[in-house]
Amino acid sequence: MTDAGPGRSIDWFMLPGQRPWRELHWLGLMPGTTVRSVGSPRPPEAADHVELPYRQPTTRFVEAGAFAWLRGVHALGGQPDWAASLELCSLVSGQAAASARRRGTRHAVLVWANDPDSPLYRLPPYSLATRRSLRADLFLCFVEAARDHLLALGAPADRCHVVHPGIDLTVFHPRDEQGRALAMEPVVAFVSPIAPNKGIDRVLDAFEHVRRRVPDARLVVAGRGPLVDLVRRAEASTDGAVTYAEHLDRGGVAELLRNSRVFVTAPRANRVWNEQFGLAYVEAMACGLPVVTTVCGSNGEAVQAPNVRVDDDAEALAEALVAFLTDDELRRDVGRHNIAHVRTHHDVVTQAAAMGEVFSRAEAS
Repeated sequence: MTDAGPGRSIDWFMLPGQRPWRELHWLGLMPGTTVRSVGSPRPPEAADHVELPYRQPTTRFVEAGAFAWLRGVHALGGQPDWAASLELCSLVSGQAAASARRRGTRHAVLVWANDPDSPLYRLPPYSLATRRSLRADLFLCFVEAARDHLLALGAPADRCHVVHPGIDLTVFHPRDEQGRALAMEPVVAFVSPIAPNKGIDRVLDAFEHVRRRVPDARLVVAGRGPLVDLVRRAEASTDGAVTYAEHLDRGGVAELLRNSRVFVTAPRANRVWNEQFGLAYVEAMACGLPVVTTVCGSNGEAVQAPNVRVDDDAEALAEALVAFLTDDELRRDVGRHNIAHVRTHHDVVTQAAAMGEVFSRAEAS
């Protein structure tokens, strides 16, 4: 790996509602790198922090589509080596680009997005942010499809690099070294935002089919979102076969996965979003679970055979779930494959070092 030399410094411009233990965490793990987060509230990762509020007239839109921008960026002090932000079209990325130019530093955009036809690229003020972001010195893509979409939008190919994301294998791991331990109960885990685009309604429909063939099966749902009441109603009507575990921290998610037999989600695209990768898939795989999900966006980069992706259909989901719930040998074989795959391709330390190498090459150019 290329050494980071005397060290690099990065200002990370946070989106409102930024999810923890992701991009900021990975940047901070890059060799020879210190990161300062900018935004609010202070994130849980170990980083210096500048508290800046957001102007957010509406909370209807989330993540890169959030109609929100940082206040007071013009007064941000210091001259780091890089300003970094998430997604081309986010208003915060537009601010990061402007701040980088003002302070004479480089700009890096971290990218999951995989749809060059997203209307956000054409709607002001997102279109202005996109134009500014396309001048960045580096585009760090977490899926191959993100690079493809950047090229379609006109980003320079020599600035677009792919490093698949990593997870913490000290947190997400099987019960024993071989990953052979099986949960005593036939538990299906859903760990995801409880929202229409993640398909909790389809999963609940599929689970009704599953219970007809595996009467003692249980579905445990963890997360937050607008469809929580749907889960609570299912919990009340199934006498505990469906359980809402609410929001869990990383350790709680890992423990749930180790107590489950199979992981499921059912994402479906909408006008401004489709599935990009899905870290929850990789976390489940690291714990030795097979994954069942729907074909959506570029999630095939995370969920590869012998895991199963099906059409957005309750019966197809149920068929795949029943196969893993009732066939111990199949489940063990897929679990062993998944553990080995994640250890080889998604160890957070290895992937952070690869990210650092990409930054070093950009610095040398």
